[in-house]
Amino acid sequence: MNANSSTPPAPPRRSDATRTAILDAARERFAADGYERATIRAIAKHANIDPSMVMRYYGNKEGLFAAAMAIDLKLPKPGALSREDVGRALVTHFLGMWEENEVLTALLRVGATNQAGAERMQGIFADQLLPLARRVCPDPEQAPARAALVSSQLLGLALTRYVLRFPPAVALAPEELVAWLAPTVQRYLTAPHPA
Repeated sequence: MNANSSTPPAPPRRSDATRTAILDAARERFAADGYERATIRAIAKHANIDPSMVMRYYGNKEGLFAAAMAIDLKLPKPGALSREDVGRALVTHFLGMWEENEVLTALLRVGATNQAGAERMQGIFADQLLPLARRVCPDPEQAPARAALVSSQLLGLALTRYVLRFPPAVALAPEELVAWLAPTVQRYLTAPHPA
């Protein structure tokens, strides 16, 4: 065999394309209809497949929701951020995520109206934001409260800018948002506990 020849990549499996179509349709339906009103039948119709395929791959609506709303926030590793710049880095990072990732917006919409969605959002932030808060806050026992305060700022921004679309929030340039929010997030994470 010629050393310069290479094996062509295997074509994508049809099941991978089906799963992707189902997840894309589920995200759109959950975002538009909410968890309660989104149905397996509507999601399957949106994906142009038979509803039995959704059940085959995901079992039920809860399993589909969990798969569709699996989100890696791709936060910087706690050791990769300087303590002095963590507020700016987090706000910048989250703005980028919200701008590029419809899944976060869909999850926020569902989480605001559905217990399963709220629990999913709580889990994502607890699993991914809390370790960062523990590393930078002055008292690790305060990390859960500080992470919750940071979440209130980040989710509040997302709600007003990407879901409710308040015109002044939408009009602000990302650099302005970072300049406004970064000091608050920084204070939540690193300032001494208020007396």
